[in-house]
Amino acid sequence: MAISATDAQGVLSRAECIFDDETIQRALDEMGRKIAEEIQNENPIVICVMTGGLIATSEIIKRLPFPLELDYLHASRYGDATVGDNLSWKTRPGKLLKDRTVLIVDDILDVGKTLHEIIEYVKSEGAKKTYTAVLVDKIHDRKEGVTSADFTGVTVPDKYVFGYGMDYKQYLRNVKGIFAAHKDDE
Repeated sequence: MAISATDAQGVLSRAECIFDDETIQRALDEMGRKIAEEIQNENPIVICVMTGGLIATSEIIKRLPFPLELDYLHASRYGDATVGDNLSWKTRPGKLLKDRTVLIVDDILDVGKTLHEIIEYVKSEGAKKTYTAVLVDKIHDRKEGVTSADFTGVTVPDKYVFGYGMDYKQYLRNVKGIFAAHKDDE
């Protein structure tokens, strides 16, 4: 169900800030350090999972002090909803992945089905090594496929969260910080 910008502002005003911008910046610094240690000599391709992964990818690659290539894919389960099941591929990566080290960057690891299918696609394209990075890992016992990422910024409780690339019905991706929607807005 679509909402208006005014509705989105109301959602933000009722939301709880779980992590402020400063905390997220420190988490991104740490992610960048760990990623660099692992793949700096691998000539990696970094793949941004659109649209949610846009901000996390941008922030992470600024922290990687080595040559890399950048690509993206667009696959989603949610659309305008807050829950989703079937993966919809809109765009696949354009770069040849065969024999390459690939870092897939997404905004959140929730259930893990989307990331699992993306990893399987990257492997089927012949990637030599595949790594995953998510800004947020949601803690609950419903994980399927992928239960953890190789690199994680922060963990959040089992609430509907938005900000730093994660949306609330297509709004609020640009909010600095990570917020949990009020229970009436979930």
